[in-house]
Amino acid sequence: MTAGSRLIEWEDPTAIAAMGRDLSGLEFLTAIKEGRIPQPPISKLLGFYLTHLEHGAVHLVLPIGPHLYNPIGSVHGGIAATVLDTVMGCSIHSMLPKGRAYSTLEIKISYLRPMTQALGEVTVEGRVLNLGRKAAFAEGKILDSAGKLYATGTTTCAVWDA
Repeated sequence: MTAGSRLIEWEDPTAIAAMGRDLSGLEFLTAIKEGRIPQPPISKLLGFYLTHLEHGAVHLVLPIGPHLYNPIGSVHGGIAATVLDTVMGCSIHSMLPKGRAYSTLEIKISYLRPMTQALGEVTVEGRVLNLGRKAAFAEGKILDSAGKLYATGTTTCAVWDA
């Protein structure tokens, strides 16, 4: 049996959030993508990073490794749920002006096939379906490099004045 290890270092998440208070959602996410604001701890922990940002759409890449596995030899479903929640929420965040905030109220995930490290990495895409004054709706999907679909998700988020 082979052992593995990971050393994770991150910045204070409350300081990261404070850096975004004077920015629109898209400005904040762009600053994270460009390294002007540190990545949040969850992205450091799982190893994902933003690759595409636009008004209402966010993509990230998740490298697949054994540290993401469940006991049955594939990526844990909670990892897929986490990265889908991330891109769906961030796609909503990308449309919010300074002074507005959001939080996930519910997510639904459908798993189509297992992910393993043979994939190397997957792309996770999120896009807004509707942004209202008090609620927002988005969808997401996980794709391999050939465009094969591994999981989908939808979310409802609360939106408010921060």
